[in-house]
Amino acid sequence: MQPRNMSMSGVVDLAAVKAAGEAKVKAEQARAESARQGGPAAVPPSSLVIDVDEAGFESDVLQRSAEVPVVIDFWAEWCEPCKQLGPLLERLALEYNGRFLLAKVDVDANQMLMQQFGIQGIPAVFAVVAGQALPLFQGAAPESQIRETLDQLIQVGEERFGLTGIAVDQGAADADAAAQAPEAPAGPYDALLEAAAQALDANDFAGAVQAYKNVLSDDPANSEAKLGLAQAELLGRVQKMDPQQVRTDAAANPGDVDAQIAAADLDLVGGHVEDAFGRLVETVRRNFGDDRDRVRVRLLELFEVIGPDDPRVGAARTALARVLF
Repeated sequence: MQPRNMSMSGVVDLAAVKAAGEAKVKAEQARAESARQGGPAAVPPSSLVIDVDEAGFESDVLQRSAEVPVVIDFWAEWCEPCKQLGPLLERLALEYNGRFLLAKVDVDANQMLMQQFGIQGIPAVFAVVAGQALPLFQGAAPESQIRETLDQLIQVGEERFGLTGIAVDQGAADADAAAQAPEAPAGPYDALLEAAAQALDANDFAGAVQAYKNVLSDDPANSEAKLGLAQAELLGRVQKMDPQQVRTDAAANPGDVDAQIAAADLDLVGGHVEDAFGRLVETVRRNFGDDRDRVRVRLLELFEVIGPDDPRVGAARTALARVLF
């Protein structure tokens, strides 16, 4: 799945931040002052991932973006895809070793920031480079696509603003690595789950589906495999779609079950969870027999992608029950 550019309509008011050319000058001045004082102090690896709130946004994000690109991860505790994306972004922040800073924003505690960025669904990922905000992607994305996006972001930071990142204390990094070296014995399905994740990252969705099914054949209740299978199947379906044609067909044919199912897949991948659920609940209401059952089954599959604890799943289950009974 390709990371999706988001509309910047309603983005946080950056009027106080200079335009790109002025931001570049500001960044250069900051680096010059740092060099005059003997260079920037190296930071421990733990400082590469920070929690940010509305009160600290100016200093933790806008000001820091004059030194290093800041990637903002908008997340919430109840968001199942966030639980997959967040640890991945944290791992990449450490791996990139100071080339970008990861700022995590809990949308439940920072509603104003969410509204100012015009975010319609989470997870949503933005960046701020030398005071300039830009959207990166929304919803789930394979690691390979995220790496490509980060590489492009870092290149823009270097070429347009001369941002070369922040120095990391390698002694602290080595100590962290040593502390984390002892690992628990591998579980019975770890190798299969890792193979499935690697296939997913390589956009080999068929391979990922088969690997997850191999786990579930022996352990039908394995929650990680169930979630992975639902995601792999969804991404495999969407990969083959022409999004514009799917949207056109769904709008022109509200009674076409296949068109509505395809559009719901796109809705979910784009982070519009409630739209996807609502579309399928309404399609269930409109149909009977085998068509109704096909839609119901797809809706249950999408519930698996989001996770049973998400309140939007609970609300959609209630709505589904109302139209079924």
